Amino acid sequence: MTAAHPDKPGPKAARIAQMLRVDHAGEYGAVAIYRGQRAIFDALPHKQDMAEAIAEMEAGEAEHLRTFDALLAERKIRPTLLGPLWNVAGFGLGAATALMGEKAAMACTEAVEDVIEKHYGEQAEALAEEEPALAATIRQFREDEIGHKNTAEAAGAREAPGYGLLSAAIKMGCRAAIKVAEKI
Repeated sequence: MTAAHPDKPGPKAARIAQMLRVDHAGEYGAVAIYRGQRAIFDALPHKQDMAEAIAEMEAGEAEHLRTFDALLAERKIRPTLLGPLWNVAGFGLGAATALMGEKAAMACTEAVEDVIEKHYGEQAEALAEEEPALAATIRQFREDEIGHKNTAEAAGAREAPGYGLLSAAIKMGCRAAIKVAEKI
């Protein structure tokens, strides 16, 4: 039997590091999406209600991001190397959907939050016994994401032109981003 390399984390620690890297990347991307949407809606005086709703959701995502920043630092986990790409892609997605209109912006939120809600649910279940405090944090963040999804649905997300295609494309992109962030 060989001993584990002292500088390498065990399989459980490596999996948790992977989870936290993905979660950090996701929250980073979510903040960028909302910033892109606000860049459009903040510039339009007749869209201030939407800009305020988006700013409120962005503040929640920023709080999640700060939590994951602290967890990465505390556990000495490197963030994804693709942060600059997430920033540009997230901002671009947010701005593009906002330019398509309020309902398209909300369809973007609904699609992203649908993927993240499920992702966080799986993580919380996987961490429940080994890391109960971390699982509780992720469960709380999942509830916040469900709230954002409900807000988006109430604002007409599913009435956006091309909703089915738009939602499917965004969900596919989110799932791909999760897979990439696990490794890079």
